[in-house]
Amino acid sequence: MIVKTKKYALDKKAYRRAGMRNIIREQWWVVLIAAAISAMTFVIPSNWWWIGALIALSLYLLFWLIQFAGVTQLEQSKQLFEKLSYEINSQQILIKLNSKQGMPMKWDQIKFAWMDKKQFVLVVSKAQLMLFPFDVFKTHNEVKFVETILKRKGLIK
Repeated sequence: MIVKTKKYALDKKAYRRAGMRNIIREQWWVVLIAAAISAMTFVIPSNWWWIGALIALSLYLLFWLIQFAGVTQLEQSKQLFEKLSYEINSQQILIKLNSKQGMPMKWDQIKFAWMDKKQFVLVVSKAQLMLFPFDVFKTHNEVKFVETILKRKGLIK
């Protein structure tokens, strides 16, 4: 079975939100570093350890937010945010610009995926994501089929 999505443009705000969620999920250990810096208060008593750890963590998250905001503005990634349609089957995802131009993406290029209440998010790399809102599918059965493919490929649990 091939699932053909409606043509849609990726929302820049949703992309930034999903990207930040992915960074927090992948690099949760950064919070442990900030906690370790804060724990220095017990070795050398000073409130500056807490302040420094908070500033460092804030700057780190701001760095990634700027990265995702920058991707939405770059000329090279302009095609990501154009109206595209997708054909999803068990072998690949075909990204279609129009009926004659397209690019296949094999499932082994996807690192992992997750789904929330309104979308599927496929993670290709730290800063490259594919979002599929549920409303781009024609029926609820297509959403279930894509979910089944993702489970069979071991991308979601």
